Amino acid sequence: MNHTQHYTLCFSCPDRVGIVARVAGFFAELGGWILRSSQHAEEDDNRFFMRVEVRADSVDCGLAELRRRFATIADECEMDWRISDSAVRKRVVILVSRQKHCLYDLLERWESGELDIEIPCVISNHDDARGLVEWHGIPYHHVPMGGDDKAEAWAEIERLFLESGGETMVLARFMQILPPALCERFAGRIINIHHSFLPSFVGASPYRQAWTRGVKQVGATCHYVTAELDQGPIIDQDVVRVGHGDSVGDLVRYGKDVEKAVLARGLRDHLEDRVLVNGRRTVVL
Repeated sequence: MNHTQHYTLCFSCPDRVGIVARVAGFFAELGGWILRSSQHAEEDDNRFFMRVEVRADSVDCGLAELRRRFATIADECEMDWRISDSAVRKRVVILVSRQKHCLYDLLERWESGELDIEIPCVISNHDDARGLVEWHGIPYHHVPMGGDDKAEAWAEIERLFLESGGETMVLARFMQILPPALCERFAGRIINIHHSFLPSFVGASPYRQAWTRGVKQVGATCHYVTAELDQGPIIDQDVVRVGHGDSVGDLVRYGKDVEKAVLARGLRDHLEDRVLVNGRRTVVL
């Protein structure tokens, strides 16, 4: 992990000659010390992706001015771009239902400093995790979601997310389908862990689906949430081997370990501005 305070620029744009030179030249003129740089070109759709880390103390201006100056190049190159400051902790709101293994894992990584983030609150449609969350000194909000009309509950979740200053929403086994309007409003800011190696076994009970099909591997998928169920751009995945003698319960037990690791990796990549969305796919730099 890079502990030197740095600014991170990441962008995508139509591919053309000279983009890397323009970006490197821009930082060189500011005295910028580039710590890391990575790029990727998608030949099929002629799109270019790049991520650059620059030492903050080497640049002769602050973040706001840096963004203002870079905007000229971004406009010329038709970039979809952002610049972030590693010294500013990003605010992550966690949503959870009854299964708490991913929540436990994220809280441990947060408490140990492995995830250098702010968790302004945890939201759940059950009250089970209140003691755990409040023991960590984090506000806990119980938003019941019984019945067919959940519009009021979703409005409350959105209010809590915005009121807390949330930047990223993590569905840590939050077993509810988000309304399309919410998915669109926070596109690229809602991350889910699905207990299957997507696109296999979408929807409910994927481990039972996998056991019924007799698969030899089960996995987990960290992805951005879209209005189409379990079809959002994939950030990270992993699998574990299973055998014919394993029960559905065994698959669930094996899968929980994979889910925790995949969610943590995917969230970290997102927070470090490594993930760039390209249609239904992602580029992780």
